[in-house]
Amino acid sequence: MNAGYAFAEKLVEVEWLAENLNALGPDIRIVESNEDVLVYDTGHIPGAVHIDWRKDLQDPLIRDYISTEKFAQLCSRNGITVDTTCIFYGDKSNWWACYALWAFELFGHTKAKILNGGRDKWIKLGLPLTKEKPTYEKTFYPVPPQRKDGEIRVFYDGVLSFLKTRGPLIDVRSPGEFSGELLHMPEYPQEGVLRGGHIPGAKSVPWKTAVNEDGTFKSFAELQEIYEKQAGLDPEKETIVYCRIGERSSHTWFVLKYLLGHKKVKNYDGSWTEWGNKVAAPIER
Repeated sequence: MNAGYAFAEKLVEVEWLAENLNALGPDIRIVESNEDVLVYDTGHIPGAVHIDWRKDLQDPLIRDYISTEKFAQLCSRNGITVDTTCIFYGDKSNWWACYALWAFELFGHTKAKILNGGRDKWIKLGLPLTKEKPTYEKTFYPVPPQRKDGEIRVFYDGVLSFLKTRGPLIDVRSPGEFSGELLHMPEYPQEGVLRGGHIPGAKSVPWKTAVNEDGTFKSFAELQEIYEKQAGLDPEKETIVYCRIGERSSHTWFVLKYLLGHKKVKNYDGSWTEWGNKVAAPIER
């Protein structure tokens, strides 16, 4: 079903997981990560652990991710080893599941896949949910030597330098946010951004453009049309994606890197909450 994607193995179909759910070995861990952190408790895929994107992945005091030591502890208490393949899924077309996957890969855990269609498709097909929280024996997870900040992530100064090369930037927020009409996503609260608009030269390709109505990813040909023919991205050249805090852009990062096979994709997770508040940061409307 996933034939044609550059890295088709990064996707797991809902139907396959349902058929094999009771036969999964200890080297596979299902991980749910949602925008609404309370959804997991209402019912989840049997055996799935919960990764809270705010509490588990982000440092509570600084605008950054947890330390490598805390990442190792997170994996250990969820029964994850360096050899465990994590299958991520969640609500809203896997928007936050892709964010969790990107964060795991930031720490070097690349044995990570996305459940195509996520939580919504699982429920739509009437597949089983449980409120029972699984317990797994703690594992030994070595502390990663460092994060891959220079490989799949970019900071403000890096984006500013990238602008001088006229390199492609993709703004995956809503059209209203891109134009500057809105300071936040439609129907969401204001999150402290002082100015609206977009980074100069960025192209608007909302993240949800990449998915079908059922939350599954569009075909390789459709994605190629959107990102390469319409947006003009070159698979061989570096591309930077951004949104509000890096969560929606993680979804587009996954599409570009693994479904289309673009070789140099970086996520600017500081995104608009940083850029829109930065003194003297250039903005277009």
